[in-house]
Amino acid sequence: MTVRIGVSGWSYDEWSGDFYPEDLPASRRLRYVAERFDTVEANGSFYSLLTPSAYRSWYDDTPAGFRMAVKGSRFITHNKSLSDARVPLANFFASGPLALKEKLGPILWQLPERHALDPERLDFFLSLLPGSFEEAGDLAGQHDDEVEDAWIETGENHRIRHVLEARHESFRRKEAVRILRDRDVAMAISHAGDWERTEEITAGFVYLRLHGAPRTYRSGYGDEALDDWARKIRKWAAGGEPEDALGSTDLQPPRRKGRDVYVYFDNDTEGRAPYDALALTERVG
Repeated sequence: MTVRIGVSGWSYDEWSGDFYPEDLPASRRLRYVAERFDTVEANGSFYSLLTPSAYRSWYDDTPAGFRMAVKGSRFITHNKSLSDARVPLANFFASGPLALKEKLGPILWQLPERHALDPERLDFFLSLLPGSFEEAGDLAGQHDDEVEDAWIETGENHRIRHVLEARHESFRRKEAVRILRDRDVAMAISHAGDWERTEEITAGFVYLRLHGAPRTYRSGYGDEALDDWARKIRKWAAGGEPEDALGSTDLQPPRRKGRDVYVYFDNDTEGRAPYDALALTERVG
């Protein structure tokens, strides 16, 4: 098992002169982050299709052993609401994430708060998600004209992990948990001030997004909160379940001897994310 702790995104001008040295060029921010953390969450892929050259540059700017989680396209999660997703998924995978090769971490599918559970739609969407580079390459080959510079090379056949961040209360039901477990897709543990979280473990790994509370994207985490998260993370990583885990069902989590844990701080608006990530890293060890 491996615990990886980092931040969500790195292109924050407001971090200049604070976490980033004032004279650090924007082009070197990812390298700066990768020197201090072993993972980061890439946000740009959420807003638009990127290009293989962008992903290749990220690969070159990060050290061996680094992992980059990639946010799936909001066109799929927000515009299409997970419906008619085969071609948009093909376009997403053809746009270059496979160019990250062994550094590709979990792929995050973030649903809007308004998105309520539709069990059949959710299950069908999850059934389309590729579980390996080979499957992703086959899917990427079905892209349409939205992708001009397609990357469908797979190289080594690494596995691909997927995460769903659902913010609507309907995803706290047993039905949603069972679907995610059947598909081995992690339900993100999403801590914020604007929606209620659940700590249901639905896959062989754990994925935390710490957005800050009570002010989402702004509030920092104090010593007591960081100590508490460190304790839970160690328990999850060891294959266990914290006694005070905020589960929304009485379903027992899948049994594991150990779990990889990915943690990303997204309380970036006032610059707390990198400092909280460093403090949690120190606590977890």
